[in-house]
Amino acid sequence: MPQARFSAQARLRALQADIMELILERELEAGDPLPTEHELSAVLGVGRNTLRESLKVLQALGVIEIRHGFGMFVAPNSFDALADGLTFRARLSLRHHSQEALQLVEVRQALESGLIAGAMDLMTMEHLAAVEESVLRMEALAGSGENFVEAAAEFHRRLFEPLNNEVLANLLGVFWQVYRRVHVEVGAAEGVDLLTEAAVHRGIYEAVSTGDKVLAAQRLHGHFDGIRHRISQAISPQR
Repeated sequence: MPQARFSAQARLRALQADIMELILERELEAGDPLPTEHELSAVLGVGRNTLRESLKVLQALGVIEIRHGFGMFVAPNSFDALADGLTFRARLSLRHHSQEALQLVEVRQALESGLIAGAMDLMTMEHLAAVEESVLRMEALAGSGENFVEAAAEFHRRLFEPLNNEVLANLLGVFWQVYRRVHVEVGAAEGVDLLTEAAVHRGIYEAVSTGDKVLAAQRLHGHFDGIRHRISQAISPQR
């Protein structure tokens, strides 16, 4: 890459960091308006065209929201950019004999098996009933030979609802988006025994409902081992 272009990109990254720092210094929150382009140009000491380039990048990253005719605002919480980036990296890894897709499953495995005990400490009968409802839905769909990806996503989301952790909930949503796309990409969903898969989730629920934290963590861990194994099998002919 030519040095001049590298320097231009470095300056744009520095400007993006300055804009985010300005948001923090002024204690702006999601939905709050940003200063106008004219004001930002003056405060940051940059031209309007350079500023606009950085603002477009920050919009793509989900930091700001540009509403034409209304102005610029601090963007609401969104993990869309992260989901898009991780999905791309996972799909790219499948084409270049890399491990990112499998490593993403490993990260999710560590999150869920590591946090399940804390979720169980806060779980109410209402939470348990919601988790079992997801299991029953999976079993019904499996019995009809229908895929239950959405019901499984709901199951995992409900497992960790007691933690009331918005970041975790968003991360789990991101991982499910990536997971679904990877399965489509490699056809890993083909040949899955739906009844066995539903039974795995039933086993996790039973460990949670009886308060056995060690068994719940073990069964969650084993569940993700199975996912990694299926992805590995699906992509092995490509290697």
